Amino acid sequence: MTLIDASPAAPPRPRHPIPPRPDPGARRLALALESALGTPFSPGNRVDVLRNGDQIFPAMLDAIAAARRRIEFLTFVYWQGEIAERFAEALAARARDGVETLVVLDGFGARPMSSNLVTLMQDAGVQVRWFRPLPRLKLWQSDNRTHRKALIIDGRVGFTGGVGIAAEWEGNADGPDHWRDTHFRIRGPAVAGLRAAFYEDWMESGGDLGPLFTVAPTPTRVRPGVDETGGTLAQVAPAGASVGLNSIARLHNALIRLARRRLRICTPYFSPDQTMADLLEAAARRGVEVQVMMPGPIIDKRLSELAGAEHWERLMAAGVTLMQYQPTMLHAKLITIDGRLASIGSANFNQRSRLKDHEVAVNLLDAEMCALLDGHFEQDLELCEPVCPRRWGRRSMLRRALEAAASPLRSQA
Repeated sequence: MTLIDASPAAPPRPRHPIPPRPDPGARRLALALESALGTPFSPGNRVDVLRNGDQIFPAMLDAIAAARRRIEFLTFVYWQGEIAERFAEALAARARDGVETLVVLDGFGARPMSSNLVTLMQDAGVQVRWFRPLPRLKLWQSDNRTHRKALIIDGRVGFTGGVGIAAEWEGNADGPDHWRDTHFRIRGPAVAGLRAAFYEDWMESGGDLGPLFTVAPTPTRVRPGVDETGGTLAQVAPAGASVGLNSIARLHNALIRLARRRLRICTPYFSPDQTMADLLEAAARRGVEVQVMMPGPIIDKRLSELAGAEHWERLMAAGVTLMQYQPTMLHAKLITIDGRLASIGSANFNQRSRLKDHEVAVNLLDAEMCALLDGHFEQDLELCEPVCPRRWGRRSMLRRALEAAASPLRSQA
């Protein structure tokens, strides 16, 4: 007897996997942020989290060594130390091997850099540009800087986050001289957004777009190693210096308003203005768990803490939790909301990032990524001391006087 399968034939398998239906909550976040910032989310990104210099610098230096056609490097901080020498030597080595190497250094933030390292790079063929160098600027221009950090390799791999090229970022945040920071390696369509931020500052520094069109395009439609139907949804939002609020201000405003359950802010400089303080207070009063992590006893810009402290008392009264990181300077920049979205990049939660500086933010819609970053946040929480509302209310008259003196300078903090 022959058995015949009477079940209907299975439909042919699709040539490409069908992406899962997006989470309605994530879709709400994406639509809101695309409307607020004017840039779309792109699928198919792979994002790796790098913690502290011991992970960050080897990854960046390995990427530079692997470059074959083009390196684009933009930084605010380039100071002193062994790592400063290693980066200059690595960039110079690739330029000698024929890799087109473009570097933009901020004219204020990179002032401590050794002129010998600049000469080393230029002699090797690195094209070094200075963003708004101070001696040649009008006074009104000197206050607006590029605070962006971006490294792009062959148009395919990008790095951004908080790290500067200096001895302070070396190590594993294991002492006061080694800062705590987080950086990110990105592969996929979002790298194009980082390149756009780079070339904005490159052109303002005297370069042109010519180099952008000399690299051959990727030979296949799908980038190597990237699944266009999966990966992380990413939105790149460059922000330029403005006479008014820039896109970082819109981003921070939107993120606070969009939070429904939990809002976590990790920032080296917590200096909210009246509007941001009002939004944070309103979020806490509507039931959102609002946690802010910032530096404690070790901070490189005490003015920022003093200028932002004006609003601490009412924020804590509304239910906002303020925590101060104890072991070293906390320089990581991160906002997560509701375990769904993470906002990373170069921006601080202060007025300079919202008013005066060129920044770049990358928003990631990825629950797994948020879980990882929230886990890192919770690990760092164990090394924090909460700001006690009662003790804060009893702070000294001298401390209050310093806060009052710093408050008018908030736009610089």
